[in-house]
Amino acid sequence: MSVRELVVLGTASQVPTRHRNHNGYVLLWDGEGILFDPGEGTQRQMLRAGVSAHDLHRICVTHFHGDHSLGLAGVIQRINLDRVPHDVTAHYPRSGQRFFDRLRYATAYRETVQLIEAPVAEDGVLAATPSYSLEARRLSHPVESFGYRLVEPDGRRILPERLAAHGIKGPDVGRIQREGTFGGVSLEDVSEVRRGQRFAFVMDTRLCEGVYALADGCDMLVIESTFLDEDSELAEEHGHLTAGQAARVAREVGVRHLVLTHFSQRYTEPGEFERQARAAGFEGELTVARDLLRVPVPKRR
Repeated sequence: MSVRELVVLGTASQVPTRHRNHNGYVLLWDGEGILFDPGEGTQRQMLRAGVSAHDLHRICVTHFHGDHSLGLAGVIQRINLDRVPHDVTAHYPRSGQRFFDRLRYATAYRETVQLIEAPVAEDGVLAATPSYSLEARRLSHPVESFGYRLVEPDGRRILPERLAAHGIKGPDVGRIQREGTFGGVSLEDVSEVRRGQRFAFVMDTRLCEGVYALADGCDMLVIESTFLDEDSELAEEHGHLTAGQAARVAREVGVRHLVLTHFSQRYTEPGEFERQARAAGFEGELTVARDLLRVPVPKRR
């Protein structure tokens, strides 16, 4: 299987710090790269992380607040400067079209790449490829915001004991995989469903139905935890989550690897986010994100 990993470019919220750049995340998935929420400084962070413009195939913006989108102008211009040899598709809330237009044409440059605009207006599937389907769900924030979810199609896992029971071996194993049947035996008779991997990206939201729908059964959930639990009233007022809330969602819907990010500048101890997430009962793999970290998507079960 090709590389599947998250590259963290920035982990700050509204205000960057000396150690945290504005948002930016690249999901590398079977030779494709999806850039989520390119905040200010994303182009430079890509350079530091070893991610090139040629790696990008999609850009997904959750909403048009500056810490999630001001880097879009530079990224788009870099894609054109480097003459990326494939089309790049941009997803973003349709209600923010005027902001996207301003960022896309913030300054003069030569367009050399086909940038396909695919704005999001409602929940549903945005794209389907042989490797994944991309879905969007509405979130709860002061401006319109959508989260994103990748779902790999289910496959089949061959079971050696069933092959042996039907006397299938050697080249015939490959034949039944390719053709679906062999000698009156179907592929379903000698295999079981292998559930595809699932990834979700949830930013800037209160608890809402969309958060749970995006996170449900994910192998990796990247989710904001702007505030610590003691500041839950602030989180609700400004449309954000706390570390404990994010972790409880992950626990309730069976997330395997939880990645917390988007931290307010008011906090200086990253360990507190982990402590509160564990106190909320999440027992899976847990990462408190930091800039330039690479996090592999968990292997299939």
